[in-house]
Amino acid sequence: MESRSKATTVNVRDICYTAIFTAIIAVMAQISIPLPGGVPLTLQTLAVPLAGIVLGAKRGTISTLIYVLLATVGVPVLANMTGGIGAVFGVTGGFILSFPIMAFISGLAADKGIKNPLCWAGLLGGVLINYAAGTVWFVYAADSTVSVALAACVIPFIPTGILKLILSGLVGDVLKRSMKRAGLL
Repeated sequence: MESRSKATTVNVRDICYTAIFTAIIAVMAQISIPLPGGVPLTLQTLAVPLAGIVLGAKRGTISTLIYVLLATVGVPVLANMTGGIGAVFGVTGGFILSFPIMAFISGLAADKGIKNPLCWAGLLGGVLINYAAGTVWFVYAADSTVSVALAACVIPFIPTGILKLILSGLVGDVLKRSMKRAGLL
């Protein structure tokens, strides 16, 4: 009987942490600066790898899948309190749809340990996949050229992307270690 209650506790804990990180991503999406190219600068791309790092690849991916599903059904969790299928599949849809992949790769990378260069390479890989998916989708959805898409989706975001990558790695590692020491993970 004891092992069954422990399994239930772990499942409830997983559900709670997944929900918390889904909410964190939604809140961070509201910290948004509109840019002329139509792709806003948000902090959700800081929260997505953070979910993977802290929760691990599986739970981090689930939290981002729930986030994308909430947005798709119309819950206003995207930047500027938007949501709906039109927003998810609009010009920024590639970024949004690649969040689960980004969280998964970040979670796998974090398992290597923050001091391991493979961890940082994995975090960078997640960011690059997010940029690539977002750019390709933008070209398609906006009927644009690759050069216009790069100007709207990548170039203005490189400095903040580097900063968010470093912050997610460092903060995620500290948060994960602290939660483990406290017996929360």
